[in-house]
Amino acid sequence: MSVEWPRYIDYVADDKLILITLLVKLGVAASVASALARARTFQRLLFAEHRRPSQTVALLAFFLVPLTLGVWVRTTVPNFLAADISFEAVALLGLLLGPGWAALSALVLSAPAVALRHEYLAPPFLAAVGVICGVCGSWVEKEEIWSFTPFVDLSLYRWVRRNLRQPKFDRQILLLVLIAGLEVAHDELSSRYPRRLFALVSDAAWLQVLVWLCAPVVVGIMLKVWNALRIELKLEEQKRLVLEARLDALQRQINPHFLFNTLNSIASLVRFRPDQAREMIVKLANLLRALLKDHGTYVPLREELSFTDDYLDIEVVRFGTEKLRVVKELDEQTLDLLVPSILLQPLIENSIKHGLEPRIQGGTITIRSRMQRDRVVVEVEDDGVGIVLSPPSALRGTGAGIGMKNVRERLEVLYGDRARFTVVSRPGRGTLVSIEIPAELA
Repeated sequence: MSVEWPRYIDYVADDKLILITLLVKLGVAASVASALARARTFQRLLFAEHRRPSQTVALLAFFLVPLTLGVWVRTTVPNFLAADISFEAVALLGLLLGPGWAALSALVLSAPAVALRHEYLAPPFLAAVGVICGVCGSWVEKEEIWSFTPFVDLSLYRWVRRNLRQPKFDRQILLLVLIAGLEVAHDELSSRYPRRLFALVSDAAWLQVLVWLCAPVVVGIMLKVWNALRIELKLEEQKRLVLEARLDALQRQINPHFLFNTLNSIASLVRFRPDQAREMIVKLANLLRALLKDHGTYVPLREELSFTDDYLDIEVVRFGTEKLRVVKELDEQTLDLLVPSILLQPLIENSIKHGLEPRIQGGTITIRSRMQRDRVVVEVEDDGVGIVLSPPSALRGTGAGIGMKNVRERLEVLYGDRARFTVVSRPGRGTLVSIEIPAELA
């Protein structure tokens, strides 16, 4: 007993259904591309310069799971033909991943069509599409693939004039003609064997031309979505590298500045107090060892305070315990929080040089830390002669000396508007430097 196949199974749909299918297919391509682009793992795998085979398989899984489901929907749901974009997907994978992986994808994508509708021509035809596009993709520059657009130029006259003046082979046109030509072969083969290969076939010439052009548009939409993301990620990476270079420059500025001042202190002691000079050299060696250590941009506050202690030991030897006193008022909750490395030493150095050193009887430096909701506040205060600041400076205000300026710039680079750097000075009574940054655990 013969079975009467429904009309949509023969894929001889009316013109209105084909037109709607083309429009929906564009939406499906954009939706799939956008949904995949949200996954961080997909981004990392798609834009990787070199992939291991296991990574390529993982990337294919992102493509094949939703797209194979779309083929299954097309074969089981009447008149929902737009869910199947297997032809365009295989062409796209050929351009991006190469002929071998594209051919493998073709076999997976065509599996529901073969199993449910006996479309036996789908695997070999789609595999051939993957191989052809893969070979073409290996010949075309990757940047030309990412920038592929089915629209030749916004000004056809300008494009023709440019090529007449300086003729050259346009690979963008090659990709457009290749995908459209493969779609023509697809439709021709489907019209001859309608139950063995799925394609949209119309008797109206204008509509059939739209079917042929729809394939490169679908490929172009998906590439446009991912290329926009790729450019955005590149800009973020370039911004990150610029910030790292700026931070490195600031870090290099701190070290010679600090070393210069410390060596001056040692030079002043060598002749009259050699034992203290020797002690300072040992402390300086400890500091240099810490500076040369390969650490990140951030360190726990506990480690930063340990570094500061070595510096203060040098200054106490230089000034004497009776002239330089250090007080610490630290909240235990803050000690494991991350702060920028070499944050406190320039501030303490500034307090000693501009606040306490001009004062005959010396003074006291107080280091404080406390939690303030979800932020950590670190303060360095001295009771020295003070500095003249009018009005009191905030993050973009003026500080005293290279060290203060350096700390302010580093906070601006690392935190932007999330950090506050405040200097409050009272002439003759001292200076308070306060830093407020987001609290982040080590």
